[in-house]
Amino acid sequence: MAPARRDCSGWEMFLPTGCLLLSVLLFHPALAKVCNDRTKHGQDNSWFARDGENLPIMVLMPMNESALMSSISQGIEPAVQLAIQHIRESRKYSFSLITKIYDTECDNAKGLRAFFDAICYGPKHLMIFGGVCPSVTSIIAESLEGWNLVQLSFAATTPVLGDKKKYPNFFRTVPSDNAVNPAVVKFLTYYNWSRVGTLTQDVQRFSEVRNDLTSELEKADIQIADTESFSNDPCVNVKKLKDNDVRIIIGQFDENLASKVFCCAYNLNMFGSKYQWIIPGWYQGNWWEQANSTNCTTKKLLTAMEGYISVDFEPLSARQIKGISGRTPKEYEREYSTELQQKGVESSKFHGFAYDGIWVIAKTLTRVMELLRVKQRQNTYHNFTVDDREVGKMVLDVMNETNFFGVTGQVMFRNGERMGTIKFNQFQEGQEVKVGEYNAIADVLDLINNSIRFQGVEPPKDRTFVRLQRRHINVPLYSILSTITILGMLMAGAFLFFNIKNRNHRLIKMSSPYMNNLIILGGMLSYASIFLFGLDGGFVSDKEFETLCTVRTWILIVGYTTAFGAMFAKTWRVHAIFKNVKMKKKIIKDQKLLIIVGGMLLIDLCILICWQIVDPLKRTVEEYSLEADPQGRDIAIRPFLEHCENTHMTIWLGIVYAYKGLLMLFGCFLAWETRNVSIPALNDSKYIGMSVYNVGIMCIIGAAVSFLTRDQPNVQFCIVALVIIFCSTITLCLVFVPKFISMRTNPDAATQNRRLKFTQNQKKEDSKTSTSVTSVNQANTTRLDGLQTDNHRLRMRITELDKELEEVTMQLQDTPEKTPYIKQNHYPDANNILSIRNFTDGRDGEKSILKNHLEQKPQAQWGSMDPSRINRGPLEDINSPEHIQRRLSLQLPILHHAYLPSIGGVDASCTSPNGSPGSSPRHRHMPPSYRVMVSGL
Repeated sequence: MAPARRDCSGWEMFLPTGCLLLSVLLFHPALAKVCNDRTKHGQDNSWFARDGENLPIMVLMPMNESALMSSISQGIEPAVQLAIQHIRESRKYSFSLITKIYDTECDNAKGLRAFFDAICYGPKHLMIFGGVCPSVTSIIAESLEGWNLVQLSFAATTPVLGDKKKYPNFFRTVPSDNAVNPAVVKFLTYYNWSRVGTLTQDVQRFSEVRNDLTSELEKADIQIADTESFSNDPCVNVKKLKDNDVRIIIGQFDENLASKVFCCAYNLNMFGSKYQWIIPGWYQGNWWEQANSTNCTTKKLLTAMEGYISVDFEPLSARQIKGISGRTPKEYEREYSTELQQKGVESSKFHGFAYDGIWVIAKTLTRVMELLRVKQRQNTYHNFTVDDREVGKMVLDVMNETNFFGVTGQVMFRNGERMGTIKFNQFQEGQEVKVGEYNAIADVLDLINNSIRFQGVEPPKDRTFVRLQRRHINVPLYSILSTITILGMLMAGAFLFFNIKNRNHRLIKMSSPYMNNLIILGGMLSYASIFLFGLDGGFVSDKEFETLCTVRTWILIVGYTTAFGAMFAKTWRVHAIFKNVKMKKKIIKDQKLLIIVGGMLLIDLCILICWQIVDPLKRTVEEYSLEADPQGRDIAIRPFLEHCENTHMTIWLGIVYAYKGLLMLFGCFLAWETRNVSIPALNDSKYIGMSVYNVGIMCIIGAAVSFLTRDQPNVQFCIVALVIIFCSTITLCLVFVPKFISMRTNPDAATQNRRLKFTQNQKKEDSKTSTSVTSVNQANTTRLDGLQTDNHRLRMRITELDKELEEVTMQLQDTPEKTPYIKQNHYPDANNILSIRNFTDGRDGEKSILKNHLEQKPQAQWGSMDPSRINRGPLEDINSPEHIQRRLSLQLPILHHAYLPSIGGVDASCTSPNGSPGSSPRHRHMPPSYRVMVSGL
């Protein structure tokens, strides 16, 4: 929209200050008329056709020394004059640039007034050069399209001016603050830093840079771990960055707050080899001394600042080649320094951009003049005129095509933004040292070799790298326990060989060799589970580990049931025989015991199968807290441990423990009930009790310690393995070592000694019984109570003799091939054997007593007793005459013939029992049936 219209449209885009100036013009018609007359564009556009024309350029800068950022402008003017002089000396341009500086004083109202005065009262300006203060520059740049003017700034770095929709006619030779973001991303990528955090001062300028950086980081797939903003005290935000384990911190704040940030970093120990700070590089020299308003000393600040990277645009190119002015950057810098000395002003970091900016204007106007002259020659009527709108459009197009090498590097615009060079400095030992630069045009990062000094041996990590470390079982420990386990299995194999080899021996045969084999098999299965408990993810895959979880559980449970089930089955058979006082004895063979063990295993299988189907064991990983690297590296160790678990682990373990506990209690009960059975070959109750005691105690202790050492696999494996080894070894040794010792010392001691003792005791008791019966008939009433007491004691002794008879019966059951000979029809023969025996050396007395005892009338003997004792319990009825006669008729012949060979009586080669009573027992001939029976006993 042309500004020549009297409604001054276009001013409505200004801030309220611009509206105020517009109202002033409306209340001063004369002033408005003068401004309009002097700004009637298009009335004289022949400037492009005349050589040697002075072309005015409007320069907007804060020149008042009291104004903010005026120091920048004072160092700019020598560079501008030097550029105009070099343009004139080059003789390549047909015009002379005339600059007129208008003081904006870095104030919005005064800046607008200066701009309006330049438009109204100044010459016709073709372009605007300048713009230092962001607020003033943004107000003026927003209205340029309405005035058909193009502005070129050399110091306005605020990112907001990069919005081409809002500021289409604005250009700048200095890179924007956002221009450092691609350079920062390139720098991060170079060191493979993919996780960063930002710390931003709560100011629009820094917030805009942070927002653009966020977009660039997302494009580069770099994670922003944390974004913190602060206004005054940054310590809380710095602490949050540390808590979030942010190692690479990109800061956006001015030097006044930078000292506070690094003071907080020092107090939080966020410096050194583990951290990298990246901050703006446009701070003034020694800013930490001037801006230190903290409690930290300068030494502390320097300690925290050591190694930070600052990023800023490059004021002068490091490439020493001649540019458009025919001078290298160093040559230009020398001339600029001379001008500063002559005028007595300080240098400005933007002077190179101002110098190149004048050259941009010169090249742009030259190109526009060429285009206009071409259009004029093409006009056949030779009355060519051009308005300001068309000139402004041409200036915009030519500016976007700018490309030359200046003192600040390659001068090139992309959407009005300068594609410049970004430098990287590192704070080293109290000063900033250039370590590299980034070429935005070529998108290349060039770092100076060995210039960056990281405080560690390598660049900091972008995070605390967590190295997962499996807590596995040490190989030496596994080897030692495996060796012990192998020795235990070899021992079990030796017991198995011993048991199989001597299975037909009386001692082994009476102890059920098949059950012994099952005990050994259960022990070997328990041993085998140790090898599986020592395997983890370091040896097998995850899938195989889950399989091991199931296999080792099955093996251990089945092995336990097999070993102790067989022991308890053997004990149950002894209990079933010797706790039954009835005469009718049961024959319990090994097949029935196998069925009992099979039933126990079937229960185990049902539990295990349901467990596997409903809630199978799976591999779970338990991670523990981070630990420092023992080697001092910048990594953290996170231990993890593999477990075999499922959803309802407690329920399933409770079921298994309950079943095994009941089985163990049942075994303890059987062992206690059969503790008085004294035939070693038949009774293992004492050893079973010892085994159950040891296993119970060890399992309770082992389970408790194993639970408490859940996070220590070596200790846990050691405890579990030692418990299994101890329980299995003790059980096998208690069962087989006594048998082995008996076999080695006296193979027949287990049976012969017991037979001799049994025979002698029975003879004495039989004699006592006969004497007691005779005494009953002869005693008077005064001795009746004493005799009753003796009678009760003798009846208890008879009960014990019945138990001993059970043992002999058990021996007969273990020799099924001989049992057919013990039948009812042999009982008379046994009585005949008793009647024809002729004992010598004191045996005749025993025979006579026994014979008298048999010939006595039961009714006469017991008739004198108290009638109240007739109908008593089974314990008193067992000594009734019928019971005594029947028991003696059965027991005595068998017992005497069973023990005669051991006491020097009838042997297997005796003559027939039908011989005369006076013949010698050693010369009697015994029929084959009795010979077989006696030898079998």
